[in-house]
Amino acid sequence: MDITFNRINSPDWAFLDRLPDRTIFQTKPWLEFVSEAQKAEISVLEVRVHAQLVGYVTGLIIRKAGFRILGSPFPGWSTDYLGFNLMLDTDRTTLLAPLARFAFRELGCWHVELMDRRLTVDMVRSLGWRHRLFDNYEIDLSLSEDRIFANFKGSCRTSIRKAEKCGVTVEASTDPEFADDYYTQLVDVFAKQNLRPTYSVERVRLLIKHLMPTGHLLLVRARNAEGLCVATGIFPAFNRTMHFWGGASLRQHQILQPNEAILWFAMRYWKAHGISVCDMGGGGTYKAKYGGGPFVLPWCRISRNEWVANAREIAQQSYAWLRRTIGRGMYISK
Repeated sequence: MDITFNRINSPDWAFLDRLPDRTIFQTKPWLEFVSEAQKAEISVLEVRVHAQLVGYVTGLIIRKAGFRILGSPFPGWSTDYLGFNLMLDTDRTTLLAPLARFAFRELGCWHVELMDRRLTVDMVRSLGWRHRLFDNYEIDLSLSEDRIFANFKGSCRTSIRKAEKCGVTVEASTDPEFADDYYTQLVDVFAKQNLRPTYSVERVRLLIKHLMPTGHLLLVRARNAEGLCVATGIFPAFNRTMHFWGGASLRQHQILQPNEAILWFAMRYWKAHGISVCDMGGGGTYKAKYGGGPFVLPWCRISRNEWVANAREIAQQSYAWLRRTIGRGMYISK
């Protein structure tokens, strides 16, 4: 099969965003957020099969230890699915090897990583790409609010009711100081295990800077009866799907159960704005209480040389250990 790629210098973002499999992470504002945060260059490629345009692949190129890497996405970017947007019915697995060759030969990259929402573990097992598993949950927001709430585990429903009885109020926020409140609470959560967050407050500020003007970002605060901000949540949404990007709370006020109240507020908010799926942003046993269906995706990677692949493997094992160590009951940046 004749498969070719071509890098686009000036993408038609309006056209791309109309593609049915488009995600928030492939939009121009999100890519500009990652580009500024990671000092990366945006790369949008045309995909052609027998010279016919079938779709696009979106990623960013970064340089680490002197080597160029194509991430679509790359761990640590606080970004989920990138990968392909296809206009025609094309087997995504047939595109991976040609994509790697193009990245190595034409883009000068030594390593490629990719996570596509429509690639499955079974699809990539025999392709020669290494992969790790990305666990997640999705909640069907097309159901009625009563049905969504009934699907929560009893303990979760109790927590939401308790928050209300304790005088917790939840509100959408456009406050420029939101990033500082969120990050202060995130630091407090990590401090429980004598650790620091995996990213700085500047990343949160950059996210708000690039996404808030688009209308695709919801910032949520929970306040106690005295008006103190005790918890926060960040929820981008686009093309029928909302995402749980991050949440944090002050440990001394967690008895009020503000985290559950925030997520329930965000679900109802985005449902009212036409969103039909809540993506929980990764695994974590505590997320099962919201009644979503679990699924697993392969986060694929391939390197030009074996020693590069081995070095990446060591780095991945260290990162996985960090997630296991501090990822219980809190959000850890991907």
